Amino acid sequence: MDEAGFALERKRMVEEQIARRGIREPRLLAVMESLPRHLFVGEENLPWAYADGPLPIGHGQTISQPYIVALMTDMLHLAGTERVLEVGTGSGYQAAALGRMALEVHTVEIVPSLAERAGKLLVELGLDNVHVHTSDGSLGWPDAAPYDGILVAATAPRVPRPLLEQLQDGGRLALPVGSVSGYQALETWVRRGLEFDHEAGLPVAFVPLRGKHGWK
Repeated sequence: MDEAGFALERKRMVEEQIARRGIREPRLLAVMESLPRHLFVGEENLPWAYADGPLPIGHGQTISQPYIVALMTDMLHLAGTERVLEVGTGSGYQAAALGRMALEVHTVEIVPSLAERAGKLLVELGLDNVHVHTSDGSLGWPDAAPYDGILVAATAPRVPRPLLEQLQDGGRLALPVGSVSGYQALETWVRRGLEFDHEAGLPVAFVPLRGKHGWK
């Protein structure tokens, strides 16, 4: 498929998978329509690059369903002036969306080869405001804290305390919480001084968060 064909696929993806499910923020829809998701999937998965589901990227990891990428980005309420942390870089697709929605993004990946590949692609796309780090993402990235938004792209047994502590007052954290093989809920946490409001929403299925505050 040529670039024009991919552009048509992206337009259809946004209309049918994202906007139709209730996401209406114009800037986010424009970002999702412009991001070349086909560059983030392996060549063997090119025919399904804009399909309504996750795809494997190796090392037991996946690139998330486009709707989930848009939904979790929307949950952070980004205006373009924020510093954001992503836990679980994976392919770099979610980090790219955040990079086009926020002022600065730090993204942490525990698998070195995935971090390296994502970092190269993000540079090629001109996203110099996205900084890729190889580390235990369940510990966050304290060097750039506090964050206005934190997004975790893997399921945790419970919300990692270091991530809550790295939130700016009024900052928002979006993450799936639940068992690896059972029920997971997409949760939102908002910092209010020393307290945190939270609510559980959509049932989801994510790969496990690895690290000290993830699944062993």
